Amino acid sequence: MTDQFSSPAHASTSALSGVGILPSQAIRALIREGAISAGTPFAQDQVQPASLDLRLGERAWRVRASFLPGLRRTVMERLEDVSMHRLDLTQGAVLERGCVYIVELLERVRLPPGVSARANPKSSTGRIDVFVRLLTDHGAQFDDVSEGYDGPLYLEIAPQTFSILARTGTRLNQLRLKMGEPPHLGSPLSVGVDLTGDLAGFRARRHCGVIDLDQEDGHDPRDFWEPLEPRRGELLLDPGEFYILASKHAIEIPSLQAAEMTPIDPSVGEFRVHYAGFFDPGFGTEEAGATGSRAVLEVRSHETPFLLEDGQTVARLVFEPLTARPERLYGEDGSHYQRQGLKLSKHFKAWP
Repeated sequence: MTDQFSSPAHASTSALSGVGILPSQAIRALIREGAISAGTPFAQDQVQPASLDLRLGERAWRVRASFLPGLRRTVMERLEDVSMHRLDLTQGAVLERGCVYIVELLERVRLPPGVSARANPKSSTGRIDVFVRLLTDHGAQFDDVSEGYDGPLYLEIAPQTFSILARTGTRLNQLRLKMGEPPHLGSPLSVGVDLTGDLAGFRARRHCGVIDLDQEDGHDPRDFWEPLEPRRGELLLDPGEFYILASKHAIEIPSLQAAEMTPIDPSVGEFRVHYAGFFDPGFGTEEAGATGSRAVLEVRSHETPFLLEDGQTVARLVFEPLTARPERLYGEDGSHYQRQGLKLSKHFKAWP
């Protein structure tokens, strides 16, 4: 592993104190101490203000069903029952919509006492309707890494709308580490939807081409998306369709807090909102060079049509404290989504 995180200017594991989400300097300390490791050097930009990007490894398996290994088995042991065939990601491979894959990640963890973790899709992953969930050996639930876990990490990938081209090193999800059980700060923030303006949102087209996950600004959005015009401030969600919408108001995440958007809340309607639920400290703040950023909402209706109205609450943000202010805030060194309004993922050129 590279020594790029060994500078004395960075915090040591003595920074792992208090209760809360670990900031970037604490994540770098865990990497230096071997609590987070990888067979290939870490990239400098993998460490985000309050999370770590995870990378796809060399091997993937097409499986006939999603699964959890359970307390008695490893992921590899469970794969023996459900694997259909193996794919080599070193030269890239197409993961087809409607199929389920398990990929071994490059990173593995050996979490110290008091430290646990939770994973979530990256923003760009959710915006192309790729459903991903983290698995661990002997894991009884998705996306959670228990305190003291020592072992490999795997990712379940299920493209819902578009087929995708993925490679070793592609980043689809991120890991948020925490000390203890951070309390929720105040009441959850209600997030309403904006259905005004000349462009209300986008609906995914069906039967499109393949999206290359490592190609930025390289796809014509008109080949993949249909623009939606506002109509009386309402939008009818059709079952099985995928939409990109924006929040009614700008969102700000303070420098000593992190937030997560709850993906499913039956009380707000029969639909799922926001696959990528992590918001890092500094998002939308003037301190980080922004004057407010909208949340982009990935929306999929369930079995019945649902009529959304402008301003209607579609999700809620839960805030948690950090153990310390991160070395840098979200967007300070560049970001695709700081100061965003209604915006497609980074894989697409700007809408005409």
